[in-house]
Amino acid sequence: MIEPAGILKAPDDVAIPYYDFGGVGPDLLLAHATGFCAAVLAPMAEALRERFRCVGLDLRAHGRSGRPVDGVLDWQGFADDVLAVTEVLGLRSPLGFGHSCGGASLLLAEQARPGTFSGLYCFEPVVYPGETPLAPSLDGNPLSASALRRRSDFSSRDEAIDNYRSKPPFDRIRLDVLEAYVDNGFTSSPGGGISLRCRREDEAQIYAHAFAHGAFARLPEVRCPVIFACGAETDGFGPEFLDLFAARVSRSRTLALPGLGHFGPLENPDELARSVSASLLG
Repeated sequence: MIEPAGILKAPDDVAIPYYDFGGVGPDLLLAHATGFCAAVLAPMAEALRERFRCVGLDLRAHGRSGRPVDGVLDWQGFADDVLAVTEVLGLRSPLGFGHSCGGASLLLAEQARPGTFSGLYCFEPVVYPGETPLAPSLDGNPLSASALRRRSDFSSRDEAIDNYRSKPPFDRIRLDVLEAYVDNGFTSSPGGGISLRCRREDEAQIYAHAFAHGAFARLPEVRCPVIFACGAETDGFGPEFLDLFAARVSRSRTLALPGLGHFGPLENPDELARSVSASLLG
């Protein structure tokens, strides 16, 4: 189990844990995907420590973080969490890595406070490619429906790991990453067993708001260099989406990493670490 280095407060008083994964070099802030937690990026951080000092956070309603009192989980709140970590920890022009929701969160943070980051690596950021965001909706949203069906309780750690290893897309995740997810994304249940920290209802709401933020229209405001990457085998935000994003950011390029899907950073952390290092530092 990975313990947070500390807990800070976002502007709306939501408690946000942060993690110092160590390393030497420029600061690199790591932001995880929906439903996960900072710990799943620890194996990638381990491979990055020779060139970066890696810091992670549990976005609101994930891992050990708190949740808004009003239960609203719009994605600008994730950007506020990112900005709170950079401010409280005194990270000056850090680099950023974000996976899926985490990638969108970094873009939204940079748009809200230009100059926060000196460079970004966004792996399949969830950005709706339209000038006008869509209204948040649970109706007809397959990801929200799937989240509401997610199993949240297991009798043991081993049962949870065995269950996930038998089902896509978790069956593609490297074992140490999956173990980090179960060890840190679950908590002990009062009656025995373990329970998911990220509530199913919250995850469903997060997906309902996934296309309701305006990051796409504001991409031209992002002035720092941005790498838009994807897995070459993705069923998510592949090259056609990345090309649309990159066309709007003056200093950007795209990458498709062979053999990886949407969960690439969790499937092959070492390969992602090599790509991040080469892309952000050369």
